[in-house]
Amino acid sequence: MSYLVATDGSAESDEAVRYAARQAVAFYETLEIVHVLTPDSELVDGTIVLPGEAAAVDAGESVLANARTIAEEAVGDEPIDVKTQLLTGRPADAIADYADEADIDAIYVGHRGLSEEREQVVGSVAKSVVDKADVPVTVIR
Repeated sequence: MSYLVATDGSAESDEAVRYAARQAVAFYETLEIVHVLTPDSELVDGTIVLPGEAAAVDAGESVLANARTIAEEAVGDEPIDVKTQLLTGRPADAIADYADEADIDAIYVGHRGLSEEREQVVGSVAKSVVDKADVPVTVIR
């Protein structure tokens, strides 16, 4: 059994990583941290190419490494089993599909936070994950 937390490297997702790590340790679960790559594709001479693909993968690996560090620091001396995974596609779809395929028990995502023009609202990715997932989703503010 595992808990899944999605991160984009934002402060909100860092909070979700901290919370999910504490939950994973409390319930002796594995914590799976995912980051979704969403490179823009282009049609070049009839072939779809992903510009900067290597750079996107490097950046994604960096986001995951930072999230692993945040998770480990959040639980102090408690042992935690952390796995990381880069995903591709539309973030909400990729997260929900991975959770289904990997037999995840719970998903944690960060809240979008305040915008200048709106009250606090759930971000579109978090809301879509809630709508698409077949397991409980916790949105962290």
